[in-house]
Amino acid sequence: MEIEEVLDKITALLDADDHGTVNTSMRIPAALRDAASLAVAHLGVASSTTALTSVAIRATIETAVMAAALEAHYRVVPDARPTLAETALALAAQDGSPLAARQDLVERAAAAVLARRPDADADDVLLWAEAQQAVGA
Repeated sequence: MEIEEVLDKITALLDADDHGTVNTSMRIPAALRDAASLAVAHLGVASSTTALTSVAIRATIETAVMAAALEAHYRVVPDARPTLAETALALAAQDGSPLAARQDLVERAAAAVLARRPDADADDVLLWAEAQQAVGA
């Protein structure tokens, strides 16, 4: 099955107006189960541990579908993929960081970080940029 077919099928299943349930046997770590029970009972995170588990599974699947769809788009339109510097600037803006207004510094930081760590992410770039600011570089 092609990835687009898989994504369409998953999306249809998640969008289905199906309120039927199935009984499953899931083995999870006891500490995780106990933490979920406490979170439900005392933090009100969900109506039950089953509901909490369902919400967590759904969120994980939705995130994976979005990431896969984006990667499929980038395969078709590679120039649409943002650079690491662009991603770092967007993260800085999201976080309300003053680095969001320092495109020059973030671009230099991205280049420096990528030269040392090709698998770096936006957090790495912002940390490096902040360090460079701190030492006055």
